Amino acid sequence: MWGSQSSSMYKRTSSRDYSPAVDVEDNNNSRLLLVDDDVDVSKETETTNPPWICSLPHVLVATLSSFLFGYHLGVVNEPLESISSDLGFTGNTLAEGLVVSVCLGGAFIGSLFSGGAADGLGRRRAFQLSALPMILGAFVSGVSNSLGVMLLGRFLVGTGMGLGPPVAALYVTEVSPAFVRGTYGSFIQIATCLGLMAALFIGIPVHSITGWWRVCFWLSTIPAAALALGMFFCAESPQWLFKQGKIAEAEAEFERLLGGSHVKTAMAELHKLELDKTDEPDVVTLTELLYGRHSRVVFIGSTLFALQQLSGINAVFYFSSTVFKSAGVPSDMANIFVGISNLLGSLIAMVLMDKLGRKLLLLWSFIGMAVAMALQVGATSSYLPHFPALCLSVGGTLVFVLTFALGAGPVPGLLLPEIFPSRIRAKALALCLSVHWVINFFVGLLFLKLLEQLGPRLLYSMFSTFCLMAVMFVKRNVIETKGKTLQEIEISLLAKP
Repeated sequence: MWGSQSSSMYKRTSSRDYSPAVDVEDNNNSRLLLVDDDVDVSKETETTNPPWICSLPHVLVATLSSFLFGYHLGVVNEPLESISSDLGFTGNTLAEGLVVSVCLGGAFIGSLFSGGAADGLGRRRAFQLSALPMILGAFVSGVSNSLGVMLLGRFLVGTGMGLGPPVAALYVTEVSPAFVRGTYGSFIQIATCLGLMAALFIGIPVHSITGWWRVCFWLSTIPAAALALGMFFCAESPQWLFKQGKIAEAEAEFERLLGGSHVKTAMAELHKLELDKTDEPDVVTLTELLYGRHSRVVFIGSTLFALQQLSGINAVFYFSSTVFKSAGVPSDMANIFVGISNLLGSLIAMVLMDKLGRKLLLLWSFIGMAVAMALQVGATSSYLPHFPALCLSVGGTLVFVLTFALGAGPVPGLLLPEIFPSRIRAKALALCLSVHWVINFFVGLLFLKLLEQLGPRLLYSMFSTFCLMAVMFVKRNVIETKGKTLQEIEISLLAKP
């Protein structure tokens, strides 16, 4: 990227620091070389990739937050009947809906504060902060003896759910070597799937053991405590340390994550970015995100999350058991089938993410989801016999979940931290995820009403249309980030008019 000068641009001082020694002309030439020739700095100074094993333990600890996210989304599905019976609101559909959805309100609040927490406290402490309300909320839910106390516990859990996933996306993106960043990013989706399936299996004894639903909540405190404690031993994000002016600490963390031979290149790229952004203020405001020079990438991120939710994925997750029940499949088996499809798609995405790239997976994922919704529309036809219609409905549901997990599920959470510049990354991702939670809430709130008013054929056709709109949006607006370092991506975007 910088030719033969790359090894002499920065000199190591006694404090293990790097001092930039690039004049303006060299700086501009460097940018041109990056954009026009697309040469990789690491290939100039180091011919081998960093050892992936160095960063893997840190990524695995971080994905505990995603496991908890999935677990708490599914923890009340099986026990809801027992909870309503024990707490005295059996038959009150509004109360049951609140127990399920109050987490979304908490998650929205948590996501709003996730950017400030990640930038102000650092990634590690933000993880620990997210674990606290999940531990407290799970305990309160488990000991609750009234609807109000249960809702309080679920709201507390929701704030942790909203705070954790944005930080996980940031952290995994920033600590992963470029050549496995897509694979590690897929771990977030896989952990969410495992959390959902764990909640399902742990909830199975709820109908035979009195009060088991309380155990379901209490068990979640174990991974939450493991997340909080594990972060004491994990590396801090070198990008965050560099932004705080802690240069020597950033270098030390790069050495832990990438190995000593790759530290100089990584630090040189951070210094290069610092030179390119000397005219930018330190404070990131909402006005800047919406109307400033980076408003386009924020718009792309928000729209991706909105289209992800408008595709109908949560309607399928929430109400798939009804489809399977009509085919004579018990609800617990239905949840297992959907969970396996979700996990299988996530595993395939993990293998393909760094081979095919983010954009291609997104395109084919949304195309597959549109086809699956078309199958659901076909299943509503009055001209089809009952059994073929059921096969189309069940098959469409499983294909939809599988193709969602291939791209539309994992890619936005990985892609957005990659394309957001480091200065705005945390707060921009928090803004985009708040859009995600708002759309998620309204889809869940209005789905049954729209199904009643419009009928399944028209509603599923609308979902299929949103999937096709997503295909066109991705094709036109999303850039490929496969195999590029975060600094390369940011410099290339800065170089564009």
